[in-house]
Amino acid sequence: VQLQASGGGVVQAGGSLRLSCAASQRTDTNYNMAWFRSAPGKMRERVAAINWGGSEEYADSVMGRFTLSRNVDRDVLYLQMTSLKPEDTAVYYCAAARHTSVDYEYWGQGTLVTVSS
Repeated sequence: VQLQASGGGVVQAGGSLRLSCAASQRTDTNYNMAWFRSAPGKMRERVAAINWGGSEEYADSVMGRFTLSRNVDRDVLYLQMTSLKPEDTAVYYCAAARHTSVDYEYWGQGTLVTVSS
């Protein structure tokens, strides 16, 4: 699976952005998908995930502010981010794993989100 993330940019605190992760093949039934983020000096964090059965999980740090959705016909996974904070500034990556895998095997190239105060 090839993944391409897009949608990052610069936004003021309190603003919103929607990230997109386009997959090269269908991922809604046999793959677990997730968004991770990496920021300087911080450990990589999994911010949101959806498994092959459709169950979603969110990190405490984004609960209630970030929401996953997907366009099954276009094989795109979205991350809607609202009420953004400066601490959300990071490179965001989408990732995929076959539902039988333990680790995320496929990664997109990352998209930078910068939240200014």
